[in-house]
This record gives sequence, structure tokens and C-alpha cells, in this order.
Amino acid sequence: MQILTGRRAVGTVAVLTSVALAGCSAGSSTGAGEGEARTDVVVGLTGEPTNLDFTTTSGSAIPQLLMNNVYEGLVTIDQEGAVQPQLAESWEVNGDRTVYTFTLHDGVTFSDGSRFTADDVVASIDRVKEDWTLSLKSKMDVVAKAEATSDTEVAVTLKRPSNAWLFDMGTSVGAMFPDDLSADLATEAVGTGPYTIEEVATGEHITLAARDDYWGETSAIEDITVRYFADANAQANAVRAGDIDMAYNLQTPDLLAGLEQNEELQVIDGTSTGEVLLALNNTEPPFDDLRVRRAVMYAIDRQAVLDTAWAGHGELIGSMVPPTDPYHQDLTGAYPYDPDQARELLEEAGAEDLSITFDVPTRPYAEAVAQVVVSQLQDVGIDATIVPAEFPAVWLDKVFTKHDYQMSVILHTEARDLLTIFGDPDYYIGYDNPQLAEVAQEADRGSPDEYVAGMQQVARMIVDDAASNPLFLFPNTVVADARLTGIAANATTESMDLTGLRWSDG
Repeated sequence: MQILTGRRAVGTVAVLTSVALAGCSAGSSTGAGEGEARTDVVVGLTGEPTNLDFTTTSGSAIPQLLMNNVYEGLVTIDQEGAVQPQLAESWEVNGDRTVYTFTLHDGVTFSDGSRFTADDVVASIDRVKEDWTLSLKSKMDVVAKAEATSDTEVAVTLKRPSNAWLFDMGTSVGAMFPDDLSADLATEAVGTGPYTIEEVATGEHITLAARDDYWGETSAIEDITVRYFADANAQANAVRAGDIDMAYNLQTPDLLAGLEQNEELQVIDGTSTGEVLLALNNTEPPFDDLRVRRAVMYAIDRQAVLDTAWAGHGELIGSMVPPTDPYHQDLTGAYPYDPDQARELLEEAGAEDLSITFDVPTRPYAEAVAQVVVSQLQDVGIDATIVPAEFPAVWLDKVFTKHDYQMSVILHTEARDLLTIFGDPDYYIGYDNPQLAEVAQEADRGSPDEYVAGMQQVARMIVDDAASNPLFLFPNTVVADARLTGIAANATTESMDLTGLRWSDG
């Protein structure tokens, strides 16, 4: 991990001060005298959550804000992608790897004052299985039962051994809620984390306040204001002007060069689990034809897409498996750029002079990528007409929920989401390969080596079927005040972890 000031850096995150929201000029201190460190931070994002309930509402914006900051799990995923204890101080696994016994930290309370116990763990796991409406709930299908053996011990029995389940518990499906939850999660968040939701100003900002009764280490930052901008240019202008302290997941690669020259800022390219996917609806013509899907694969020069649309920031991956996953393999050569091969496949399929609609969410990366993709498809005889889809409301309803589209492009940020996207034929991609589920399940129950080999086979099956086109791995670019430290810039899950932020003395 390298951190540079006033130049490109790799591996951290930043925050800048807001005159309007913090009530002070950039560089001044809220609640701090001369020589004292600031205790407030203003973060800038695009893509505002539609509500606070990630159990029934799709999209990464909600868990991005809430996980680790407001909600916690038994375990968490660190900056290197490894599982670490969180609400569980330790755990043991039985000989056949089907029973996990977690010992919980004592003295933990929820933000509503109730005590966190094993009963809450049982209820939270059951709630995923019974009440969640998102496809992510399938990550808990492997659980047979969860039982509280004491207030501070819980035993989770799996239907079979699983290499994936403990990692999944470090993502949003592992969030802990009170067992007698009565709050409307769309408007109220009740977690064990170091912050609570203090204010939601729709279309403007969400404010987090540090808890005085938090069970863990006291946060150095008492107040965090997350401002939501309509577009990435406004976000970049705000960080340049010092109106915010940190621009997280900044999506303006063309403006980075200017920001890198500012000695008062740090620019960081963290890694992520976010894949920019050219999504093909496998259930609708023309993409119900394997030959047409493969034609699209050959027609797209992914390096040119990355260089033109995103100034070379990011990484080619070849499949929906980023390098941080244990079963990553280099599949970037599976479909080399070959327009002639694309034309031959289209002719074979009787799909010359093809016209399709291209539903593009109103996100900077998607709009930039779409222009390049349309041009490249035109070269092989595919006329793609862009239909803007307001994100998140319209895109989630039309494309994701109703599957009313032919082709789209979207950033999938969930960690280890290969099976979420391609393992369910009812998912919006519509990919249906019965053999895939069998191979994946055998891999999950096998040894660690068998897990890697099996999941690599799964990835190859999806690529061979050209289910959709993973264009590139999205960078998690952060621009921050150079004095801000403790930035967690690697997005190893959906979470934007703000818990380590603090101001340096310099």
C-alpha cells in the first residue's frame, strides 16, 4: 500500500470540509481549539441511497454507507480481503466443517440501548432466510439452523461444509439486528456499530454521529456528514474547492491529473470487487442465441473501453472474479478483440444488421462506457440505441426487477458475487446452466484446493457461454485532504468503512 501526497497514491481514503454542512471553512475545526485535532469529516459520494433498508432494497449505496459504520457482523472483511473477528471474539469449527461455534463479545449494545446476545444472532440469520427479498439471501441457504447455547455463544449448523459461508458473513447478509426488531428499517437503522444515523436530508446528505456507548474503540471522528452529488464532476469540484474532506469512489478519471497536482490533496487508487458488466439478457432475443452473445464478446475491445472511457484506470479481468478472490484466473484472452469473428458469428446466426436497445443507467462510468461500446458494435453491424435509465429508481425497476431490456451496463460491487449473478436463472441476466449449480456446490463442500479448482471451472463455464461481458474491474479512487489518515480505500466488500478516520496533527 502506497500513499502519496499531491500525487497518485494507492490504498487509502479522504475527506474534506463543507462550509454549508459543517458550518466552517475548510481547514477549521468543529469542536476543537487551536492545536487540537478536528473531530468532524465531510465525505462526498454520488449515488444516494433510496432508503436505509438493504434487506429489501437492491443496490450497493445502502450497505456502502451502513456496514461497519452503523451495522456490524460476527466477522468483517479487512483491507486485504481476509476474514477478521468483529462481534464474535472467536469461533471454532467441528471436524466435518458443518458446525461453527461463535463466542461473542460481552457488553455489546445496539443503538437503541438493548443488549446484543446470541438470540440476536439467531434472529438475524433467520431473518435473512425468511424475510429478506434480495437474491443475496441465497448466501444463507447453506445454513440448517442457528441456536443460542448461552447469551454469549451461538452454534450455526450448515447443511454441508462450505468454503464460502464465513466470508459471506462479513458482508451485508451477516449484519446483526435486534431479535425483537420493530423499527422500520427504511427510515431507521438499529445496529451495534460506532455510529448512528443522526439526520437524513433526502437529495442532500446523511449525517452520522458517534455513539458514546459503543462497545469497541472510541472513534476519533464524532460527526460524519456524507454529501450526495448529482454527478461526479460536482463531486470533484467540491473536493478541489475544499467543500468536502474526502471524495470516495470518484468517477471522473479525466479530472484526476489536475487533482494529483494539488499538494493539499492525496489521490488514491484502491482496489475493489466491482466489475463493470456489459449485461446481456439471456432470455430475450437476440441474446438468447449463444452465437450472438459470443459475437458481442469478440466485437468489444475491452482495453480500448478501459482506456477511452476510464482513462486506463482499472484492470481487465476476463471474468466476474477479481484478483482478490482465491479462485481468480486469467481469462482475459478467452475472447480477443476480433471484429471479423464477430461478423461471422452474426451471419451464422442470421443476425446481420441487428438493431438492439441499450438501457444505460445515469452513472458516469456507464455513460462513458456506453459510447465506446456503441461505436464498436456499430463496426460489426449491430446498431445499439442508448436508452437512458435514471439510476437507481428507473434502472432497478425496469432492468433489474422487470428484466425489461436487451443489453445494459452496470457496476456490480458485491464481493464474490459470481454465483449471485450467474447461478440463478431468475436473476436479471437470465443465465440458466443446471450443471453450474452442481459444480459450484461440489466446490463449496470440498477442500480449499477443490473449492478453488471447482470455482475456476464455474467461471470458465460462464465465460464459454458468453453469459455477459465483464469489461473491467473498477478502481476505488479516493481524493482526500492530505491531513486525513486512517482511510480504508480498498473496497473489499460493499462497505465504505469510515471507522478509522482521524486527522493528523500536521
